[in-house]
Amino acid sequence: MTLPKLTRTQWLICFVAALGFAFDIYELLMLPLIVRPALLELANAAPGSAEFNRWVGLLFYMPAVFGGVFGLLGGWLTDRFGRRAVLVWSIFLYAFSAAAAGFATSPEWLLFFRCTTFVGVSVEFVAAVAWLAELFPEAKMREAVLGWTQAFSSIGGLMVTGAYYLAVTYGQSFPEIAGGHEAWRYTLISGLIPAIPLLIIRPFLPESPMWAQKKAAGALQRPSVKELFQPALLRTTVVTTIIFACSYGAAFGAIQHVPRMVPALVGDLDRTAQEQTVSVVQGFQEVGGVLGRVALALLVVAFLRRRKLLQTFQLAGLLIFPLVFFYAATADLGLLRWGIFLAGFVTVAQFSFWGNYLPRVYPTRLRGTGEGFAANIGGRMLGTFAALLTTTLANYAPGATPAVKLAFAAGIVGTGVYALGFIASFWLPEPGENELPE
Repeated sequence: MTLPKLTRTQWLICFVAALGFAFDIYELLMLPLIVRPALLELANAAPGSAEFNRWVGLLFYMPAVFGGVFGLLGGWLTDRFGRRAVLVWSIFLYAFSAAAAGFATSPEWLLFFRCTTFVGVSVEFVAAVAWLAELFPEAKMREAVLGWTQAFSSIGGLMVTGAYYLAVTYGQSFPEIAGGHEAWRYTLISGLIPAIPLLIIRPFLPESPMWAQKKAAGALQRPSVKELFQPALLRTTVVTTIIFACSYGAAFGAIQHVPRMVPALVGDLDRTAQEQTVSVVQGFQEVGGVLGRVALALLVVAFLRRRKLLQTFQLAGLLIFPLVFFYAATADLGLLRWGIFLAGFVTVAQFSFWGNYLPRVYPTRLRGTGEGFAANIGGRMLGTFAALLTTTLANYAPGATPAVKLAFAAGIVGTGVYALGFIASFWLPEPGENELPE
């Protein structure tokens, strides 16, 4: 089947959505890169100590809690006041919050601005997915647009990896911040970038015609979270929330801890060389994520059964995660590079899966609310609890060094959530038609 060509306005829409998705991940994946050097400066705690692990857990989990609560509210606001306005203002929020975090003078202020960053990111995802799904009503085009624009999320991961490498390598030539030239600060401030083009193109963005028509006709009922638990949607809400939580649990409970495992594998290198190696390993993971999203964008148009598509990635993850975290992360830097590439491939692809799946199982008046519940209560709040679980388990896991303990804890959590997600997938409802539910 030949897809129709996009108009200039549709290309602009895709650009804004891709920009939002890219910098969503750009903002989120800053933390694995900067958390170690930031806490070395702000918390004055030794890596691997209970105090250090406590702050790492808080910085991973508390922003997700705030993101989950306000992301769910954002889904409601998206259904109540429109997709476009909520999308644009959420991007502004996370861009300016990330920049402010670069000037933090204590771990408490860093935590605060990471929380507001996460709020913006959580709201943006829900608004963007609902907006795109309704602006492209033709089924094949919708699947393709959602798949390819979400693939830019992992481009954002590559960009932040490159930005950190540049900050580490050339930071001494940048202006001083808080009396120094710390790379983690420059990396955070770079999160301001997406607000700049958005200021220019915001007036040219259309509202979702499906939402606007219902609003104008007075047919848009006030959305309610309670409706998600009515018999017709109960199974959809519960199962998608559980599996979404498992997808995030694999990322936050395992993959995002890898940068703190790398220094133990690189030998007696100075700090700059260590951080450069960290960014290279992170780059392998991000390339894997990009290719995973591209694979999903290609497969989602061809696969008729959504459940089988998801299970393909889940089964691969069940094989990959134990090998990566129980062996490669504790013994061999070269194997870790390729292992984290594969782990990124199978895990990040699942995030694109949800962007294609969720709009097809909720009606227009509840689309943002339903997506918001699965993504924010499931993904942000429940799923990212795995980060806190991993940093806590790392205090008791077997191993001679903090890095080995962390790897074993991440392996236990990552493999566990993959197993739970695969089991739950057998109850995942299968969308029965190509058209979006009214």
